[in-house]
Amino acid sequence: MASVGARLSSARVRAFIGRDEELGYFGKALADDPQAPFAFYLFGPGGIGKSTLLRRLADDARAAGRLLIELDGRFVSRDPADFERAAGPFLDVPGTVLVVDSFEHCQWLESWLWQHFLPRAAEDTLVVLAGRLAPQPQWTADPAWAGLLHVTELQPFSEEQARSLLAAAQIRPELRDRVLRFAAGNPLALSLAAAAGSTGCSREEIWAPSADVLRTLLAGLIGEVPTAAHRRALEVAAQAHSTSEELLDAVLPEHDAHLLFSWLRDLPFMESTHRGLHPHDAARETLAADLRWRAPNAFVTMRERLADEYLRLLREAPEERVWTVTDELFYLFREGKTLARLRTWSREDEVHDRPLQPEDLDVILRMTEETEGAASAELVRYWAQRQPQAFSVYRLVSTGRTVAFTARLALPAPPDPQDLDTDPVVAAAWEYTNATEPVRPGEHIGISRFSVYPERYQVPSRVIDLSSSRAQAESARARGRAYGFAVFRDAETWAERVKGTLGDTGARPRVGDHTYGLFSVDWRREPVETWLHRFISATEVPVRSGPSPVSRTAFDQAVREALTHWRDAGTFAACALLRARLAADFREPVEELRTLLRQAVDDLAHDPRGARAREALTAGYFSGAPTQEAAARRLGLPYGTYRRHLRLGLDLLCEALWQQELHGPQQQ
Repeated sequence: MASVGARLSSARVRAFIGRDEELGYFGKALADDPQAPFAFYLFGPGGIGKSTLLRRLADDARAAGRLLIELDGRFVSRDPADFERAAGPFLDVPGTVLVVDSFEHCQWLESWLWQHFLPRAAEDTLVVLAGRLAPQPQWTADPAWAGLLHVTELQPFSEEQARSLLAAAQIRPELRDRVLRFAAGNPLALSLAAAAGSTGCSREEIWAPSADVLRTLLAGLIGEVPTAAHRRALEVAAQAHSTSEELLDAVLPEHDAHLLFSWLRDLPFMESTHRGLHPHDAARETLAADLRWRAPNAFVTMRERLADEYLRLLREAPEERVWTVTDELFYLFREGKTLARLRTWSREDEVHDRPLQPEDLDVILRMTEETEGAASAELVRYWAQRQPQAFSVYRLVSTGRTVAFTARLALPAPPDPQDLDTDPVVAAAWEYTNATEPVRPGEHIGISRFSVYPERYQVPSRVIDLSSSRAQAESARARGRAYGFAVFRDAETWAERVKGTLGDTGARPRVGDHTYGLFSVDWRREPVETWLHRFISATEVPVRSGPSPVSRTAFDQAVREALTHWRDAGTFAACALLRARLAADFREPVEELRTLLRQAVDDLAHDPRGARAREALTAGYFSGAPTQEAAARRLGLPYGTYRRHLRLGLDLLCEALWQQELHGPQQQ
């Protein structure tokens, strides 16, 4: 008898529809056709069928006797060395096939992959990448990759393919036209419709046209949730980054976690990963929005339970698991208004941090002198000798170039007189503690003393994101931490950004030519649990007409997609941004959205930071320039400078449009 894996593979092959061209190219590559590509890059919006196609290609690779390595971008760390370890046989074992799904979640690896990793592949290997974003144009335009790289933008199913899927699912013939109009060829929508039909949820009214296709599909698919416990399990899955049986048992101790986990796993929009269950992104967004609207108190309560459980895990985790748990904890707050002022949640210019090494010292001293002056550089030298373990050095994932460093000091009571005499900022921190509530013997303070990123000095960035997460994780794990402090030079701006998270001490110590703001939290008065629960409440502020049906991440991607397809009228008319709430009341959606985007870009000129950013967006998307390099030449800017202006412009534009999505144009 065939193994379970073989039977699953056979069932997938029988159920698979379409994608003949992609299967053909990949089949030639497996057969060692010398004209076949080496690298396959699949991209398209959520629900278009990337993961389904990827599983079919993986089955074909197994059937061909190839060693298969499957990675999920959602669980790839920031360090390229970790990716290389996970994909190790690809470099050593001839014939290996490497498959990476959800590549948009580790898109920062792209330049490193093309430049450093893929060229070292073993003989006869193949790689397949699948994500929401198109590859960087320099790779598709590079003649060296022309015969090696095959890029496919997956399209919706044709009517014939869609009808085949519904017929195979035994959807009643009289309902098929209605379902086809409803799903518009989207494979996820069709698959959910098929699953609903095959389980008896084929009432005609389910398929009435609606602006929110997935919400109606999911309602028809799930139907009446069996019990309140099952609904609680859905609330967990909608909010947790991934849901394991152990997590369910911890946050729902009064219920049968095994039974609930089995029920969740059988839902057709759930994916099984090595960390647990992960809803399809579109399904998660729909579930979360629906649950928050329908049961806001239960939604907040579940988020609090999850935060408490992640804190427990964080305190008990071995060192190698700390940052994974930290990421899962802060995933809960990705849409919170308070943390949104502090964190970028961006994965552009992704960095990873490593401990300070002796050879890094000269680099970080130069960075400090460049941004803060010679006096601060001497303080960096002082603390690097006293507490080298407090320093983290940040490198770009794409190139390995060192771009930033931070230092998070732990200082026990009573303070060392030499520290007080040497560093005015540390002296001010101890002076503040003495004036408020002194630190007792056996306790200590934590201070994020330095955050130096010359290219984005003390503005929200991935460096500050990571350093903040590290500081908060250390505060949760530390015993005897009395206070936490953060130091920022632009005190007035940061006083507004940290409002609700840190208090302004009022101290403004001076180092060299600069003064610094000192901000604090007393962990004895407000434990970490209480501090986090305030953020949970802040995420549930009512908005214009209920929560946005999409996440901030999906919304930002939709804005970028609309700009990318600006000059292609047909593609623009199908862009995801037209389904956002900010376009819900448009009478002429395409033209009014185009007008809205142009106006939002023009409005950037009113922001002191936005004049050059507006020019970069206009040149890059509206002017007809064929490439970003051409847009840079049109503006007379070096390419690197142009890219910085373009990134800032995208950040500002997405933020402005997101505020309209949440609150409407009247609050702009």
